[in-house]
Amino acid sequence: MNKAAILVAGGKGTRMGTARSKQFLEIGGLPVLMHTIKAFLQAEPKLDLILVLPQDQFLLWEELCQEFRFDLSHRIVAGGASRFQSVKNGLNAVNFDRGVVAIHDGVRPFVSKKVIQESFRIAEAQGSAIPVISLKDSIRKVSSDGGSEFQDRQVFRLVQTPQTFQLEKIKQAFLTPESDQFTDDATVYEAMGWQVTLFEGNPENIKITTPEDLEYGDFLFYRQQKDSED
Repeated sequence: MNKAAILVAGGKGTRMGTARSKQFLEIGGLPVLMHTIKAFLQAEPKLDLILVLPQDQFLLWEELCQEFRFDLSHRIVAGGASRFQSVKNGLNAVNFDRGVVAIHDGVRPFVSKKVIQESFRIAEAQGSAIPVISLKDSIRKVSSDGGSEFQDRQVFRLVQTPQTFQLEKIKQAFLTPESDQFTDDATVYEAMGWQVTLFEGNPENIKITTPEDLEYGDFLFYRQQKDSED
């Protein structure tokens, strides 16, 4: 089975409050994006890995790869004006016609090997594979008049990436005109009338967005290092 992964990394670091984009900030002495690439290639060594970056960040990425002596195999594709367009550019760069493709946030470096491998296996069989985790906290639905009402958290899930699909289907879905209703790749797929297949993600698979996330990322990194030594 042909396998590809598209890592989308177009963040500007606005909520991080840093001059450098969040995907280039360091966790455990290595830029976040390099951890993410390592996670995928350790899980699937023969993967065709496509990194989608804004064109004006190509040179910085090249300099970082030289600085950190990072030589894991990947290709770079220019992103678009939106995440939808960036994913579409990545899909168009996949170098095979039949197989499965994982679409992942570049700033989720702690996705587990099991989740990556399961996503490909499930998508090959079912057409799609979307990792989710259960909610721990109580939730309420807030109304426009300032009121709120209880919601049963048991019927809700938090959605993660990689969102993995049969290539032919997801490429067909991305021929649809872009819409504000497309909050992720799964909603683009669903717009075709296809149902997505959910499976259990890993709680550590957080999206690095704020300074607090970066601190927690450091904790996760060093905990993983310690666990591997024990």
